[in-house]
Amino acid sequence: MIHLRDYQSAAITQIRQAFRDGKRAPLLVMPTGSGKTVSFAAISQGAAAKGNRVLLLAHRIELIDQISDALTDAQTPHGFVCSGYDRAIRQTMIASVQTLVRRLDAIPAPQLIIIDEAHHAICATYRKIVEHWPQAKILGVTATPIRASGEGLNELFDTMILGPTVAQLTAQGYLVPARIFAPPTMDTSGLHIRMGDYVVSEAEALADRPSVTGDALAHYLKHAEGKRALAFTVSVKHAHHVAEQFRNAGIPAYALDSGTDRTIRRKALKDFRNGFIKVLASCDIFGEGLDVPAVEAGILLRPTQSLALYIQQIGRCLRTFEGKTHALIFDHAGNVLRFGLPSEDRQWSLTGTESTKRAKKATLTVRVCAKCFSASRAGTPVCSNCGHPFEVSPREVAHKDGELQEITPEMLARKADRRMQGRARTLEELEVFGRMKGFAPGWARRVWAARQAKMTLGKAVNTITAADEQVAT
Repeated sequence: MIHLRDYQSAAITQIRQAFRDGKRAPLLVMPTGSGKTVSFAAISQGAAAKGNRVLLLAHRIELIDQISDALTDAQTPHGFVCSGYDRAIRQTMIASVQTLVRRLDAIPAPQLIIIDEAHHAICATYRKIVEHWPQAKILGVTATPIRASGEGLNELFDTMILGPTVAQLTAQGYLVPARIFAPPTMDTSGLHIRMGDYVVSEAEALADRPSVTGDALAHYLKHAEGKRALAFTVSVKHAHHVAEQFRNAGIPAYALDSGTDRTIRRKALKDFRNGFIKVLASCDIFGEGLDVPAVEAGILLRPTQSLALYIQQIGRCLRTFEGKTHALIFDHAGNVLRFGLPSEDRQWSLTGTESTKRAKKATLTVRVCAKCFSASRAGTPVCSNCGHPFEVSPREVAHKDGELQEITPEMLARKADRRMQGRARTLEELEVFGRMKGFAPGWARRVWAARQAKMTLGKAVNTITAADEQVAT
């Protein structure tokens, strides 16, 4: 039977009230490790008991298995719409999004659709499923209610229900605290951004190098030798290179990806839980839905501009486990300097704008120790890991027209925004940036038109100059 925590029961009460108030699609937001699957399994149980048909959507085999386990604990019989599973039609169905979108007439119309990892729900496959049953109520569940580009989810969901924060769950003992080390392994200043995140080919070229993996290996051996760790990589090829280098150092390591045979994936995860494999590397299957409390360390080797991806990755490591007092995070990609510590409160919004703006100020909330590379909250006088004192630097001033001007955090934030705007090389990238900043519609096109006019003028000036030089000659 399902035993709910107080905050899970409170969230379920709010969801039911939202439906009674006429909302069609509430979105439940709770951190990774808070028991979201247990919560919506309890909702499924209640809906089925009232005679309603329930459809639960997931996009990974691991998620489908976890949902099935939770429904079994709730004594809720269920069927599947997924390759390799029992296809019997039951009142409660779990479906792979990729399979169901091709077989929409395979099951009776549900009264309730529950979407796990609902930050994906704006994608075309999910939208096609939801629009096929316009009378069904919808419940979305996620730890990160923003898309990879920073946009919100208000196109589908009409109200947000917020559960406890990471800090609150840690204080209550439901999550473990994170110790984060951020050695200066990668310089991402030269990377370009496309559709809200770093260009994959450029990030791969930066991260998939023996020197970077060697640094990751050295920090693992120094701080976490023998512990079970997940390595988050840029690509499948990168994941296999990382696993190979760890194996060459005598550490049992394995690389998994979405193309790995299902049986092999399950066997590798079982061996990882049992400690036979110490390091699992992947670019695409650990960021979401992996429920392995035994994870003791995370190795971040993928630089990202996605706050959602950053939070999801670290969240894999924060679940409690016997003998586990904290999680170790080795951030070789500098992501903590972009987004702040994982325990920071996030001002989530269905529009996504507030959380995105807050993320861009994260560099002002974290300090990294020059001695041990541990990340501490800004304002802390000494390193929280080794006790090394942080240098107190005088405030910088800039000289302009004979006046002294103080450099403020706001000025630094504006400067960072100008750099990001300059890196947007296409109209599409400018539009993504404009949405992230909450600019008015049409801003990107005005900036793009001004750039094109400037380029045209420059070409005209160069042509006239060249003609003048030819006449002079």
